[in-house]
Formats: sequence, C-alpha cells, structure tokens
Amino acid sequence: MSASDPNISPAQPIIRQLDDAAINRIAAGEVVERPASAVKELVENAIDAGATRIDVAIADGGKTLIRVTDNGCGIAPDQLPMALSRHATSKIDGSDLLNIHSFGFRGEALPSLGAVGKLTITSRAKGQDAATIRVTGGTTDPVKPAALNQGTVVELRDLFYATPARLKFMRTDRAESQAIGDVIKRLAMAEPWIGFTLRDVSGGSEGRVTFRADAASGDLFEALHTRLTRVMGPEFTTNALKIDAEREGITLTGYAALPTYSRGAAVAQFLFVNGRPVRDKLLTGALRGAYADFLSRDRHPAAALFLECEPDRVDVNVHPAKSEVRFREPGVARSLIVTAVRSALTEAGHRASTTVAAETLSAMRPEMTDQPRVYQMDRRGSYAAPYTPSVQARDAAYAAQASLMDTPGFAEASMPSARFEPVPEQPQLDALPLGAARAQVHENYIIAQTETGMVIVDQHAAHERLVYEKLKHQMAENGIASQALLIPEIVELSDGDAAALLAHAESLSRLGLVLEPFGPGTIAVRETPAILGEINAENMLRDVLDELSDLGESQLVQEKLEAILSRVACHGSIRSGRRMRAEEMNALLREMESTPHSGQCNHGRPTYVELKLSDIERLFGRT
Repeated sequence: MSASDPNISPAQPIIRQLDDAAINRIAAGEVVERPASAVKELVENAIDAGATRIDVAIADGGKTLIRVTDNGCGIAPDQLPMALSRHATSKIDGSDLLNIHSFGFRGEALPSLGAVGKLTITSRAKGQDAATIRVTGGTTDPVKPAALNQGTVVELRDLFYATPARLKFMRTDRAESQAIGDVIKRLAMAEPWIGFTLRDVSGGSEGRVTFRADAASGDLFEALHTRLTRVMGPEFTTNALKIDAEREGITLTGYAALPTYSRGAAVAQFLFVNGRPVRDKLLTGALRGAYADFLSRDRHPAAALFLECEPDRVDVNVHPAKSEVRFREPGVARSLIVTAVRSALTEAGHRASTTVAAETLSAMRPEMTDQPRVYQMDRRGSYAAPYTPSVQARDAAYAAQASLMDTPGFAEASMPSARFEPVPEQPQLDALPLGAARAQVHENYIIAQTETGMVIVDQHAAHERLVYEKLKHQMAENGIASQALLIPEIVELSDGDAAALLAHAESLSRLGLVLEPFGPGTIAVRETPAILGEINAENMLRDVLDELSDLGESQLVQEKLEAILSRVACHGSIRSGRRMRAEEMNALLREMESTPHSGQCNHGRPTYVELKLSDIERLFGRT
C-alpha cells in the first residue's frame, strides 16, 4: 500500500457513524448475494410464520421481480414498520443466541432487501385488517390499508437498483432461475408438509409453473419419501436406503442411495441440521467417508440426510446467510453419519440399484437412425396374416440345417464362447434372489435363471468383492500387524501439528501406526502397518495432518490399508477366463447373497445385472 493511496488522508483520520441506509446496504452485501439469497430469506420467513402453502413468482431470474405469497400468521399493521427495522425480529428475545428454533433470527433480511430494492409488504393477521408498507432504497412510506386474505405477500422489484454495481456480477436469467429453483427444492425437502409452487412470470404473463410440490401426508418417512420422489426423482427413492439412527442425543434420518446409484459430481447431496439446509465440510466429509470403501474417487454418493439435536449443541450464528453450522461435538455427528450409512449399506446385502438394469436395456436397444425401423408388430391397422412357409421351402430349410449339423466341429464353431453346464433340476434355487446358474459366457459371465427373469454376474468382480470383505473381517478380528522400525523415523513439525497428531495417537496405533513424542514439535514413528511395506512416514503424517485440519478426523491410514486389501483381493479372486462348473457358479451366487456389499465391486461398479422377464420380452417386442 503506497502513501498516495486515495483512501488514506494525510491528516488525522476521523471516526464517523454511518447512516442507516449505508449500514443496510453493507449488510445486504452479506445477506443478499444474488436473487436466490433473497428468495431463501423470504421463504424461510414464510415457513417461520407457520404457512402451509407458499407460492413464489419470479421474473427475469428474480432480478426484476420476486413475489412470495403465504398463508401464515401475518403481521399486524402497527408491526409493519418495526419489521423493516434493522435487528428487529419476533423469533428470539436476544437472551439466548444458542436456543434457536426458527430459520430466521438476525432481523437483517427485510431491511437489507429494502435498502437495495423496491420492497412492498402486504399482510393480514388473524382478526385484524390488512395493511401494506413500501420501502424504496431505504426510504420507508407510511402504512396504508390494503385488501388481502390471511397471510403475507412480499414483493421485491428491481433488486440491486440502489447498488447497480452489484448487477454486473449477476449471471444470466437462466442461471439465476436455476439457483432459485435449487433453493426452493432444498427448503421443500426440509418441510415436506408444506406445499410449494415456483412460477416464472417473465414478460408479464400469468407464468409457467417450473416447480410444484403439494403438501405430503403421513408420518415422517412417508412424507419425506413422497417429497424426495418429487424433488430428486423416483429413481433416487427406488434405490435409496432408509436411515434412522441416534447417538448421544443426535438423531439422523433420511435416505442414502446404493453405491451403484452414484453421480459424477456432488450435486445430489442434501444435508440438513434441525431442518436447516446447510453446506458443511464436516458433514459432506462424513458422507464421503461412509462411502469411501464402495465408490471410486471420481464418483459421488446421493443422499438426503437430516440431523436433529438440541439447539444449544449447534451454533447456526456463524455466517449471516446461516448456511454454515458448528457442532459442539463434531466427532459425534460425523461418526453417526458414517456408522448409520454403512450399517444401512450392510443391511442392503447384495442389492444393486435398478438403474443398472435400465442402463443395460438402453445399451441393448438399437440406435435410432434417420429412417425408423418398422417391425411387423408395430404396424397399425388390422393384423397381417401369419407367414406360413410352403412345404418346399420348409423341406429345403430342414435339409440345410441337417447338413450344417453334420459338419465336423459345428457345435464348437457355432458358439465358441458359451458353455452350458448340465444343471440338475432344483426349482428351489430359482426362488433365491440370484437364482440358479445355467451357463457361463466368455469364461467370465454367469447366466442365472430366477423366477421372474435372469441375472448376469461378472464372476471376477463378484468374487473380488467377496474376498475383500473376508480380508476386512479378518483384519477387524485379528487386528493390524505392525512392523517395528529398526531406527525410529523422527519427524519435525510445529508444536500445534505435533499436538494434533499425538491427540489421535491411540486411534492411529490401532491401525498399526505407532507415534511417540520426541521433544518439542518432534514425533518419533516407532511402528508402521506391516501390510503397507516401506513407506515415507513423514509424508504420511503430513497427509494425516491435512485431513485433521480439514475434517477434524483422518481416515488416510485406514484408506491405505483398505486399498492394499483391495489389491490383494483383486489378485486372489477368480480370474476372467476361468471355466467354472455348475456347482462352483451356484456356490458363488449363494455367497453373494449372504455377503454385504456384494452388489458392487471394490470400485463401485455393479457385480451383476438383473433383467426381469417383462424387460426381456419388451426387448423382443412381445409386450
């Protein structure tokens, strides 16, 4: 910074009190980042007012109009001016900032919106007349009578007109509308008993509904299932597992998808704390850790999880936007998510997502060409007479077939990659989830018959998972063997980093990594996990420190051990190209049915595909 900086006067600086308009515009920069932020604040106010129906209308991505209508408790006429005052709220009395049971509590949203836009509030409380108040760029007009049924209508026009520089940072109307839709969907998931409607009224039209979710009914999981089906789609709820767990006063509910229903980005992860949508590194890290053993690093799980705890155990007053939280006991929250999700995945057994079969059927369908194919069963009108070959044509066909069958080596040449094993009649095997093995194709794929269809199993991927699960079980039972270093490796760190590592020394020692203090800021590595072989202890400790500082807990050593076990399982499993007898194939199917997580391999890919008979018939146009 140079001495000629125009913001610094050479004279003695004078402390000045900013006026309310400037204060509100500064606050708006924190609270209202974009139109979606304004929608979030207004819809949360409607939820806090006890509304059961909320209608949101936007124009031009929310830049020119945001209108939120609710049927909540309303605001009395004499309270309207107070509602526009900074730090005025009906949700807390200020005596306890940790005992918060509502979305809003800071009293900043409405005055901030009025400072940067044209805000009109029309409201009617039960038993009182309706009234309206308007504030433009921080200037408030008197309260006037109005006509309205019970509830509140908040209309915000020309957002950021008082601070036009902010408009330059806005994205396209489509991008802003998408962000608003995401906000509404998150709040709709948090409140399944409230009906939500989002309309785009750009151009002054009646508008088109871009999102609608009617109020759900039933108990918590029924209502949540209905709402998640509407917001995240039926594929998610079909392939999601119910989560219901509790630990030390914190409860976790919601749904988490099977590993084979994963995404290429973390766009289907929704986390809530006491009903509030949050984006928290601790929680997303815990969710990632729960799936760490089932997904490759380029895949991301899908989940909607809701944590509930006493308000004084979590601090929501971290940021004005209230999207970040701090737990008093972060380790409890993290371990609850990891344990609950992994337990649900274990209970799912060999189950794989239905999308695997859908993708298989899609791959089997022929690609569309410019001239669509017309099959006889697709023709309209009366049915054509069935084709009946002449006697001469039929005899010629039989003769040609007999000639081929008599050719030496015909049976081997006709299907060189398929082997059909004689399988004794065991109708009870067909009733099992993965059915009875009937054939092996290309020495790698097992074809099994079930009562309702067929199953195709990748023998190498399936057995790799089975061996991996056995190795993990053995490691958990017998512990992890450690290798004592002949000469302990001395690692020099800062005092704080050394203390952080030593605080987790006990958990690390259970994984075979034994640490001891060796003077100020210095750690001696006495033993390392034997299965890892020769390692660079200093690099590993620094990686562990990075995880500790980011998530408060490190899974690095555990992940390295599991990676080694995964490689061992890969080399020790049934190889592709190995011929298997019928009893071996059936034994593999039975073991898959009894082994958790056998529906996906160690990299998250499916180990089998199930095709229902109706799906197969549809491929051939029989339905």
